[in-house]
Amino acid sequence: MATTVKVEGLKEIEAALKELPRSTGKSVLRRVLRKRAQPIADAAQARAPRDEGQLQASIGVGTKLTKRQRGAHRKMFKNDKASVEMFVGAGGLPQAITQEFGTVDHGPQAFMRPAWEAGKDELLEGLKDDLWTEIEKAAKRHARKTARLAARG
Repeated sequence: MATTVKVEGLKEIEAALKELPRSTGKSVLRRVLRKRAQPIADAAQARAPRDEGQLQASIGVGTKLTKRQRGAHRKMFKNDKASVEMFVGAGGLPQAITQEFGTVDHGPQAFMRPAWEAGKDELLEGLKDDLWTEIEKAAKRHARKTARLAARG
């Protein structure tokens, strides 16, 4: 089951990001996405079944996937080197899938989907404002750095 999310009004943000160096723009995107995704990870941790395993502790926000997850992942923008992806979920634990969706022996104990449903609107609404704030800060830092380098000669 695929979920489609449409966010409007980000063309100006994209243009502002292109004015920054690529590494700075990617850092801005990572910071904002991590900040906005953390409440979803926290909610998933709170909803995760508390067993003897490491499921609850493995839930987090990051840019890396395990080898198995990378194999199953379809990158949205294959040729876009400026794109940034952030992942929220359990680490490489196979029991995360069986807990979320259930098995023949036990029913599902969903923790990720309810966390996403509860936090997606807040994430998407705050994304635009946080991006503008971070872009402005990064642009000022970049301007100061450029002026400092120009003064040195």
